[in-house]
Amino acid sequence: MSNGLRRKLTSYGDQGFSLFLRKAFIKAMGYSDDALDRPIVGIANTYSDFNPCHGNVPQLIEATKRGVMLTGAMPMVFPTISIHESFASPTSMYLRNLMAMETEEMIRAQPMDAVVLIGGCDKTLPAQIMAAASSEIPAIFLPTGPMAVGHHKGERLGACTDCRRFWGRFRAGEIDEAEIADVNNKLASSIGTCTVMGTASTMANLTEVMGLCLPRAASAPAVESERVRLAEETGRVAARLAMDEAAPTVRDILTPQAIRNGLVALQAMGGSTNAVVHLAAITGRLGLRLDMAELDRLGRSIPLLVDLQPSGQHYMEQFHEAGGVPALLKAVRHEIDGSAPTVHGRTIGEIIDAVIDGPGQTIIRTVEKPLKPIGTIAVLHGNLAPRGAVIKQSAASKDLLQHIGRAVVFDSVEDMTLRIDSDDLDVHPDDVLVLRNAGPKGAPGMPEAGYLPIPRKLARQGVKDMVRISDARMSGTAFGTIILHIAPEAADGGPLAIVRTGDRIRLDVEGRRIDLDIEQAEFDRRMLDVVNRPSPAPARGYAKLYQERVLQADEGADFDFLQSEELDAR
Repeated sequence: MSNGLRRKLTSYGDQGFSLFLRKAFIKAMGYSDDALDRPIVGIANTYSDFNPCHGNVPQLIEATKRGVMLTGAMPMVFPTISIHESFASPTSMYLRNLMAMETEEMIRAQPMDAVVLIGGCDKTLPAQIMAAASSEIPAIFLPTGPMAVGHHKGERLGACTDCRRFWGRFRAGEIDEAEIADVNNKLASSIGTCTVMGTASTMANLTEVMGLCLPRAASAPAVESERVRLAEETGRVAARLAMDEAAPTVRDILTPQAIRNGLVALQAMGGSTNAVVHLAAITGRLGLRLDMAELDRLGRSIPLLVDLQPSGQHYMEQFHEAGGVPALLKAVRHEIDGSAPTVHGRTIGEIIDAVIDGPGQTIIRTVEKPLKPIGTIAVLHGNLAPRGAVIKQSAASKDLLQHIGRAVVFDSVEDMTLRIDSDDLDVHPDDVLVLRNAGPKGAPGMPEAGYLPIPRKLARQGVKDMVRISDARMSGTAFGTIILHIAPEAADGGPLAIVRTGDRIRLDVEGRRIDLDIEQAEFDRRMLDVVNRPSPAPARGYAKLYQERVLQADEGADFDFLQSEELDAR
């Protein structure tokens, strides 16, 4: 296969002319023939003024280019979509598949022998991994890194678990306008991703666990020099990949063993429930189905080991100081397949062997002395979730993990927004809040609305948590007894559509059940009346494509035509 500038020639019917024209135009930028004869490393630029998580990307690009050139290859930077969680409407998840498609097509269309994918904010790394899993060239990933912590009245702050905690206090009337404004200035004290174990940190860690980036690249702070040195070394590795015709692709790296290693780490680290949807989409690109039964089994056998918010108390900089992902993998080595390969050549076992224990650190616990005896995520089934649902049990209230309560139903995000703070809302602390029509098709886009706020009238009474159920997602930074990703969603004919205010709902996390407590005959009768209620199909554009082709949460909410045609039916 041709490489370098000769790769992927534009079709003019004359390949010699195609190369001649390509070289003529690129020489307008001052390149020499020597430079243009080198293997090419593409570097995806996801910088945007709308994306503070990626504020260090220009610096990382320069360091990556340096590493590429020091190794003898030619770096070529190209732009892609940039998605930030709080700047994307209606939700960043709605745009994840678009970014995956665009990134995949740009990798395919342009001449590059390897690619460096720089990403940070929640949906960026998943989109890039999905793209690379469907691409034919080697790829290495470079997370942007977590932000620094802030401080308020002697207390450390980190976006965004503390965002939610302080906002809850404000809604309850515990703090005033002046204090919440002061907190707002301090929550995100630097560029970088959320410094708790939210979705961004979870996906960065899983990228490292599954061998797609350099050791410790998941956790090095965004603003420290180590992050820049990691970028340079990433460029060196990318150049070596570009020069090696036998270099592994992402498909080669992401073996079933590597995916399982990711599930082990997810349970041990207190990771985001969003990772389940993203991993399902990634495995779908590989022709596999995510093994939800194995994820749940691991949740029973692997305890929570990482003391980070929202399941614990600390932040990513402490996790990094404690040894980061390699130290975590060492703690769960008995469940890790050490033979799993990595993009940089060493096996996962070799990385674990190189770990030097940090004396006295308590951020990453041992299996014998865990932070909590249960894993992060439990997978639920039952008549409300025939294809499954998830709960982040490590961040839930222990006394609510078994609960029976009266349903208070909201038919949409808009309905919830209009009624949740009304003093006339008929709601009690033992009730179960239900949000439906907030899934991939119903919202559309499956927003992070599953973290239903505590109704204001109850928040003022001191209520901090309630059982909440939805077909939506929630931020990995959120906490509470919240059942998410109910599949199929209400808008796609799922049983959540038949729940009525006043019905009894039974939650049994230990038994892995979520059920509507009505007679089977009544359940069946109501289901006969269910009519699929997706949002009205838009007439054109990406919105129309999304509405018509998006899959359910258990399938990763990817587009059906982007999943591998060889999908394993297991």
